[in-house]
Amino acid sequence: MFFSCGFYSLAGSIPPHIKSISIPLVENQTSDFNLSEKLTDKIISQFNESGVLSIQDEDRAHSILKGIIKKITDGPYSYNKNESVSEFRYKIDVKIEWYDNANEKNIIEKNYSGFGAYGLSGDISSDGIDNDNDGKIDSEDDNEFGEPRSFAANVAINKIAEDILNDIMTTW
Repeated sequence: MFFSCGFYSLAGSIPPHIKSISIPLVENQTSDFNLSEKLTDKIISQFNESGVLSIQDEDRAHSILKGIIKKITDGPYSYNKNESVSEFRYKIDVKIEWYDNANEKNIIEKNYSGFGAYGLSGDISSDGIDNDNDGKIDSEDDNEFGEPRSFAANVAINKIAEDILNDIMTTW
């Protein structure tokens, strides 16, 4: 059998008349005030890195991606044998609509969520938790550093942005 390595693109799944997208600031219905900017920036970054659609102003774009941060859940997730909290989860729930301007209809209308984990130690590089859910813990994971709750929020944001891009690329 002959095996080949090559470039495979899912961009062909996007409706052919959609070449651009507008990504306005995500609305935030929670008390975490800086999430809108962080999530919007991460989504834009995902699209820029993928090159799948060009980002345009709303009046020039073929499609619009609108989002609403609906809920934040931040609380105990797991307990140790002494029934003390050993892990917290920071979860973000977002509603996304991807609108086709030419056909005047939503292509995607879906809820997304992402989470990150953190402990109470204050040092996520030695808390014994897989903070970013990548299967690596502490010294095995070279990207676990920073303030625990903020790190968990960024992990949740990254997951949501990746899921949105993947769904848009595989829509059709």
